[in-house]
Amino acid sequence: MTSERVNPPGLSPAKGFSHAVVATGTRVVFLAGQTALDGDGKVVGDTLPEQFERALANLLTALRAADGTPADLARVTVYATDVADYRAHAPELGRIWRRLAGRDYPAMAVVGTTRLWDEQALVELDGFAVLP
Repeated sequence: MTSERVNPPGLSPAKGFSHAVVATGTRVVFLAGQTALDGDGKVVGDTLPEQFERALANLLTALRAADGTPADLARVTVYATDVADYRAHAPELGRIWRRLAGRDYPAMAVVGTTRLWDEQALVELDGFAVLP
């Protein structure tokens, strides 16, 4: 994939995301929402950062199984049951993202929701990637 991260000077500084991603490739991979489920289908982690790390790892595992890399991510949506808690942990979540996925940030959004499929889940990530 070739991609161009677009962050126009007239918009607020993009920290931990890109305002737009122009992606060119031959395959599009749609990634289902991933929570902090372990291999037995149980939510692991009691805190938002713990669950975010597992959910992101699960998303990247699915992406790698489709022969993609974190740099191929064009869009990720984060669903959080407590946006204020997400904002409070943003620096830590950013460190987790950089450690697992690097600094090629996709276009992103955080959406507040009252509940996720698994009642214990605090966060869910889905997205799509464009592969070469």
